Amino acid sequence: MSAVFEIAHRLRPMTEADLPRIHRIELASYDYPWSLGNFADSLSAGYSMWVREAEGEIIGYYALMAAAGEAHLLNLTIAPIWRGHGLGRDLLEHCVARACDHRATSLFLDVRASNAAAIALYRSSGFVDLAVRRGYYPARQGREDALIMKKDLAC
Repeated sequence: MSAVFEIAHRLRPMTEADLPRIHRIELASYDYPWSLGNFADSLSAGYSMWVREAEGEIIGYYALMAAAGEAHLLNLTIAPIWRGHGLGRDLLEHCVARACDHRATSLFLDVRASNAAAIALYRSSGFVDLAVRRGYYPARQGREDALIMKKDLAC
């Protein structure tokens, strides 16, 4: 068994007190991270925001917006040193369950076209390609396309 699974993990709702630790993971994970304000605004808006902890340390999180029968996964991140152990898939499954709690029939997300690992995770979890947003994300060489993906939910 991998050592990562020998450590007790738990999921809990995100709080404002978590934001500095979450933002450190965000900064370590992306060239163009969410700002602290993005997280604070999402919490204030009442989005479904969750953290995964291991031994009291936040190792992953997600932000989900749900309304009018749809849900949108806005951000799902696992801390770099914790990647590759199935924790992203587990967090995504939790997110799908929360979308169902909100009575969503579809879950949408945008992902950078270059993020092959995330795209593979989403496709293997039942998401399908829906469309491409040209030049959606900032990139080192200008702009990068976003792949819009959708999963129909059977809640």
